Amino acid sequence: MPQTLVTGATGFLGSHIVGQLVQRGDEVRALARPTSDLETLAGLDVATTRGDVLDRRAVRRALRGVDRVFHAAGTTNLRLSREETFALNVEGTRIVLEEALRAGVQRVVYTSSVAAIGPARKGAVATEGNAWNAARHRIPYVDSKHEAEAVSLALAERGLPVVIVNPATLLGPGDCGRSSTVLVRRFMRRQIPAYVGGTLNIVGVQDVARGHLLADERGEPGQRYILGNRNFTMDRLFADLARLSGIDPPALKLPLRVALALAEGGQWVAGGAMPTPEEVRIVSLNWACSSAKAKRELGWRPSPHEDCLEETIAWYREREGSRMSPPGSRQPVALRVAGAVVRHGPLGWG
Repeated sequence: MPQTLVTGATGFLGSHIVGQLVQRGDEVRALARPTSDLETLAGLDVATTRGDVLDRRAVRRALRGVDRVFHAAGTTNLRLSREETFALNVEGTRIVLEEALRAGVQRVVYTSSVAAIGPARKGAVATEGNAWNAARHRIPYVDSKHEAEAVSLALAERGLPVVIVNPATLLGPGDCGRSSTVLVRRFMRRQIPAYVGGTLNIVGVQDVARGHLLADERGEPGQRYILGNRNFTMDRLFADLARLSGIDPPALKLPLRVALALAEGGQWVAGGAMPTPEEVRIVSLNWACSSAKAKRELGWRPSPHEDCLEETIAWYREREGSRMSPPGSRQPVALRVAGAVVRHGPLGWG
């Protein structure tokens, strides 16, 4: 029975990885920060070790006797400073993987992101072979994931048996920390009064957790595998969420330059959470991608794409029902009128 360490074990993805590892029969050790809530691990046969990935001594202690490592710790928070983001995503990865190499573990599965590959050009889809061209967007999270992946590949050259997985945008049940599913939560609370065009690849968190186990079992060290499912334009995604939830989609679609000007000026449409320029830029990009390599080499097969949308909606309704807009809710009249004006383009926006 393998001894397996999971970093980021209390997070949205990490907790699902832990659950599937326990089901597989691994003896799982979860590395959790001293302040982390263990709610997501309740009921699982898991040994918990408190420590931070930035604390090399704590990481070294957690790795004692470990055969396999799933490094899922990091941040997706676009509102952190560049320094904080790089500390968690780059230095945290460096410490965990260097100590894994020192400990002589048999296998590491590192949770990267499609952000490390970068967005695809207009009309195309990204693959693992994409040339990096995303630094020009100046998004700390994107830059940090690319740099962390470079660290992991450098350690692979030194002999670390690391397999990299690149999940797309995760949806599904169990996001207690409101990470990647916060888009659905805001939608269901009608807190997205306006949006910009872009493309996201949406994938179920349980499918991605299963992809991690397949990467452990079948992945080639030094290789990376995109784990995604359906490519959605923002228009299509909001239309599907509206159909499945019964809540009106955002009515006002802004040109990117207008949305960036509002975000950079610290202003936004009344009634909605004010996005940062980084949040506007990242959602405006083309994150369409292909998982053909993972399907071919790992035997990975994602669930029907609507499953994770339905599961996320149902989870928020069950957990925060009184805070969610009821089916049949419509956007304010003023926003619907503004949306119609923008769509017809009398100001040269259309």
